[in-house]
Amino acid sequence: MKDLTLTNYPTATSTGARRFVGKVAIVVGASANVGRALTELLAQEGAKIVVHYNSDSKKKQAEEVVEAVRAYGSDAISFQADLTRPEQATLLFDAALTKFGQVDILINTAGKIIRKPLAEFTESEFDDLFNVNAKAAFFLLKEASQKIANHGRILSFVTTMVAAFAPTYAGYAGSKAPLEHFSKSLAKEIGNRGITVNCIAPGPLDTSFFYPAESDENIAWLKSMSIDGGIGNIQDITGLALFLISPEARWITGTTNYINGGIVSTVN
Repeated sequence: MKDLTLTNYPTATSTGARRFVGKVAIVVGASANVGRALTELLAQEGAKIVVHYNSDSKKKQAEEVVEAVRAYGSDAISFQADLTRPEQATLLFDAALTKFGQVDILINTAGKIIRKPLAEFTESEFDDLFNVNAKAAFFLLKEASQKIANHGRILSFVTTMVAAFAPTYAGYAGSKAPLEHFSKSLAKEIGNRGITVNCIAPGPLDTSFFYPAESDENIAWLKSMSIDGGIGNIQDITGLALFLISPEARWITGTTNYINGGIVSTVN
């Protein structure tokens, strides 16, 4: 797995961009991978951040992210929440409002994956996937619908596999698919406030989330289907993500944006 630091990323200083000065973002799953990268990039561009993490094992990483945000001259707090419990989504938003007085951006990168044939799933595994990937996401969106500022931005991460025709992804893709429909409906419900609601559906990425669920054979298969014979990097995702939460994306809403190197077509 490649180094996931932002050393080689374009920075706000180098590009002159400061699109998020005065904005407050909640980043769910901010302690690692895409969530961490987006948090640091938002901080470079002036945003204040609530760094969400789920478990005690992520506390140190979350505190490191807060320190990184402050090193960029912005401000952040960390907040632990088990978002499968709806009341904790409420506490997360309330913490942001108490600290910063507003919430302008919600980014949800959290997810859980179990890969196995459908026939082998237990009820407990099914519940675990849908609690994290669907239930938690639903109640985050509910909180955002009531507490995000006018002209806010909501961005959720699903998976390219919602458009795939492949074995062993029934539980994972099936539990992520509802988030697309939650987002489309919410986009219509709150669009008159200038709020956009979109999804990104990444393909396989060089992160610690991807490798534990995949075999060497499956990784080779996925690589063989991409346009460059490889899998994606975090920086393949962050550019579009930042655009979708920017002021310039005001007329893009209710969309699912596939970034997968051609591995899966969205046209049936």
